[in-house]
Amino acid sequence: MVQKNLNLKNKLIRYFPLILLYFSVLNEFDIDVPSFGLLSFNLPFIIIFYWSLKDPDHIGSGLIFISGVLNDVTLGHPIGVSSFIYLIIIAFASYLRNITLRPNIYKDSIIFLIAILFANSVNALILSFIFFAEIIFYEILTNTILTFLLYFIFAKMFNYLKPVSA
Repeated sequence: MVQKNLNLKNKLIRYFPLILLYFSVLNEFDIDVPSFGLLSFNLPFIIIFYWSLKDPDHIGSGLIFISGVLNDVTLGHPIGVSSFIYLIIIAFASYLRNITLRPNIYKDSIIFLIAILFANSVNALILSFIFFAEIIFYEILTNTILTFLLYFIFAKMFNYLKPVSA
C-alpha cells in the first residue's frame, strides 16, 4: 500500500507542470491588482520555456502545441496562433540549451525576456495585421514585465520539483 501511494505521488509530481500548463491555458490565468488596474502574467510562457530548457522530454512539443490550440479556443483567437507562439518559445529555449555550457538563472532569464518580447511582438503583428484585432500595447508591456519578473519565482519552484521528477 505504501509503495502504491509513493508511486502515485511521484506521478503527480512528474505531471504537475503539464497539469499546471493545461490549467493555466484553460482558465485564462491572470492576477487582478485593483489599485493598478488589470495586471496579468503569462504562466504558459514560463512553464514552456523552463521545461523546454531544463528537461525537454518532460513536456513534449506536441502537448504544448495542443495547449496552444486550447488557449486559442479559450481566448477566442484564430486557431493556431498561440501554438505558433508557443513553438517560438520552445525554439528560444532549445537554442539556449544547445549553446549553454553552464546553466545560469540570469542568462536564462535574459534569453527568456528576449523570447517573450519576440513572441508577444509576433503575436501582436499576427493579430493586428492579419486578423485586424485591436491591440493594447500597454497591457502587452505590463504582461511581459510581470511574466519576466515572475520567471525567477517559478524557476525556483520548478527547480525544487525537478530532482524528484527526474
